[in-house]
Amino acid sequence: VQLEESGGELVQPGGSLRLSCVDSGGPLSNYAIGWFRQSPGKERESVAYIGGSTTLYSDSVKGRFTISRDNNKNTVYLQMNSLKPEATAVYYCAAPITAIIGDTYFGMKYWGKGTPVTVSS
Repeated sequence: VQLEESGGELVQPGGSLRLSCVDSGGPLSNYAIGWFRQSPGKERESVAYIGGSTTLYSDSVKGRFTISRDNNKNTVYLQMNSLKPEATAVYYCAAPITAIIGDTYFGMKYWGKGTPVTVSS
């Protein structure tokens, strides 16, 4: 498994971005995938999860972010709408997600290097 994120950039508040997570090492469809983010000075936090037909979101992004996957492209996406400055962070994808308790995800063995998102005017 070799995960690589892309799509992060500078965007104005209220704007949208779509992040991508590609596995160049094998079929991503084999894994439940999570998106995480880490803001400066803060701990890394979970953002969204996709496993089979199940998707989960942290309360802070629910209704504004959408996680999806295209198995033909071996890619998991994170569509982020109505972005707020507090969404500024490095975003990571990770796999596999084997358990979830609240907003805490477990089991991640593989991480990408992250893609930076800056929400600022």
